[in-house]
Amino acid sequence: MTGLVTLAQVATATSVVLLFVLASVWVRNYRQLRSKHTLGMLVFALLLLVENAFALYVYLLDPRLSAWFGTAVPDVAWYAMLGFHVLEALAIGFLTWVTLD
Repeated sequence: MTGLVTLAQVATATSVVLLFVLASVWVRNYRQLRSKHTLGMLVFALLLLVENAFALYVYLLDPRLSAWFGTAVPDVAWYAMLGFHVLEALAIGFLTWVTLD
């Protein structure tokens, strides 16, 4: 189970870093272009950043919830959460690659 927790933490931390990159690019673009599309992408990145930062907080820092996630959550739930975190990190990674290209 510890390996699943660690992998979820890594995927979530990767998402947080990539979302910071995306948000910074979209802030710069919005300042230059003032387009609704860029603003929409920025709001999307910021909301997703908040969600991932909260997940990372729960996994790493909150003493009660991190212990609960590490010991009491059933394996099937961990596989589902891990799958979503990994897929989300891959999607954000692809979006970052497309944005920076």
